[in-house]
Amino acid sequence: MSMNETSKTATIRIQRFNPDVDKKPVMKEYTLAITPDTTLLDALEQIKATEDGSLTFRRSCRHAICGSCAMNVNGRNTLVCNQRVNAHQDKKGMVTIRPLPYLPIIKDMVVDRTSFWEQYQRVKPWLVPPQDVPEKEFRMTPEEVEALHNAETCIMCGACYSACTVTAVNKNYIGPHALLKASLRVLDPRDSIAGERLLEISGADGAYRCHTIFNCIDACPKKLNPTQAIETLRKLAQKREAFVEARKERQKTL
Repeated sequence: MSMNETSKTATIRIQRFNPDVDKKPVMKEYTLAITPDTTLLDALEQIKATEDGSLTFRRSCRHAICGSCAMNVNGRNTLVCNQRVNAHQDKKGMVTIRPLPYLPIIKDMVVDRTSFWEQYQRVKPWLVPPQDVPEKEFRMTPEEVEALHNAETCIMCGACYSACTVTAVNKNYIGPHALLKASLRVLDPRDSIAGERLLEISGADGAYRCHTIFNCIDACPKKLNPTQAIETLRKLAQKREAFVEARKERQKTL
């Protein structure tokens, strides 16, 4: 079957905004030919290459791994590299693309993620091993490995963070992405600062600030559950001292 036989037309409605010259965002429409395999990122690339070279957006791997192409499509945060245009068209054949909400716009689809990364660093997402490191390897049970799996799958795309209504009004809130990564370390039996981590996330802008609206779950392109991780952190923070003592005993067996 030829390209002409399989192609059709789509209208991509894009929010354009350059804060250096524009007073407010405007919506612009671009009509282009697509095939059943055309992704939203393909459409953006085509518009930039053939219609408006000033269109600005982030992208890199094209395989839903790097997380750089997260945008708001028809009111929902998602990655655009693995989403086909025809899956998001309305009855008029239109798709609306905006930048991630609640974040300052640098230009068009590119947003300033400074607060996102600051909160990520705040939870010290790296492993801090105990002083007595085993000669050969750390030993972990299959159950402990399974508990860590979800947080490791997070690609740091920012979709959950910018979908959170708490971060919309409070940039000091640690955020679902960072709390998910914090749970990765708190639940890791090799980590030696679980008590410090739980103390940090139990503050006024930590796990207890979550309103449990589940927007982060809905937005996550990897189908992760930050809300569940936050709830786990809440429970562990309530019995922090007992948890820390149990961790010390566990590390003696590693």
